[in-house]
Amino acid sequence: MTSQLIKKIVTGDEIRNAFLKFYSEKLHKIIPSASLIPDDPTVMLTIAGMLPFKPVFLGLKERPSKRATSSQKCIRTNDIENVGVTARHHTFFEMLGNFSFGDYFKREAIQWAWELVTNIYQLSVENIIVSVFHEDGESAKIWRDEIGIHPDRIVKLGEKDNFWSSGKTGPCGPCSELYYDFNPEKGLQNIDLEDGDRFIEFYNLVFMQYNRDSSGKLTDLKFKNIDTGMGLERMAQILQKKKNNYETDLIFPIIQKICEIANIDYFSSDDKNKISLKIIGDHTRAVIHLISDGVAASNLGRGYILRRLIRRMVRHGRLLGITNEFLPHIATVGINLMQNNYPDLKNNNDLILNEIKIEE
Repeated sequence: MTSQLIKKIVTGDEIRNAFLKFYSEKLHKIIPSASLIPDDPTVMLTIAGMLPFKPVFLGLKERPSKRATSSQKCIRTNDIENVGVTARHHTFFEMLGNFSFGDYFKREAIQWAWELVTNIYQLSVENIIVSVFHEDGESAKIWRDEIGIHPDRIVKLGEKDNFWSSGKTGPCGPCSELYYDFNPEKGLQNIDLEDGDRFIEFYNLVFMQYNRDSSGKLTDLKFKNIDTGMGLERMAQILQKKKNNYETDLIFPIIQKICEIANIDYFSSDDKNKISLKIIGDHTRAVIHLISDGVAASNLGRGYILRRLIRRMVRHGRLLGITNEFLPHIATVGINLMQNNYPDLKNNNDLILNEIKIEE
């Protein structure tokens, strides 16, 4: 791949396609995104890119191949009050991932992650900070001695930050995360990765080697596995040089449509209106995918989540001065934006718009 082609990796679609192409060339099988309704009684919605592979990690299901890669649609609503307020909280997001089921482990995962972000996405070394689990000396050594990361760029963190699991029970393990530094001129002394204005975590490499039971006990899995996740929206913010995820090409066309309906300008709006615009933009993507995957609005379970999201959209539309029906127009933009990668949206277009219209 020439540098001329590399420079073109900017749009959300290009970022997604480059990730899948890179790992398919590393002999990973491309797996289509699973439904937002998981085949897992422990969770209500698909909350992570690894969730469809959880039975494989636990040895309960045959592995689709030794290596896999995917762009998985996910929904989380546990921190919904932060959506639209922070630069990168979402209800709906896409998680790019590469997975190893008992094949490669830490060395390859780290080497390929570095190759991807520096050669394919062309991120500068000066903008990258790495974190490792404080007890994982092996990963720190690989980053330092084999990749050549300066020790000052390797931050050791505790279990809260660098030991990953999909829930209270199930497969888990230590992880190593890659952060983008928006202000490298501030130097490497007293780095605080919690500083969300300066740092953004964009790629998490999980070394999935344990199973945690209900008592908290860890036992070794049959195989040592790799589970990684790169937030598509976060990488888009970085490569498109935007102040937040909402202003990327993944979400901003939806926001522009809301502005057109409300007869306002996004960039000249005050913070209050911008938050409302971001919330509607975010929730639009969640709502259309939930309905497309078979969720109907109700007062229970997944149906309640859908109903709550739609009502939040209507409320924030009112706060923007919109009094007429508007959600189907917004949903149509969202469907058009994503249907090439998720053709079910196009196939279920009428169902989605009708459900939204009834709820509004």
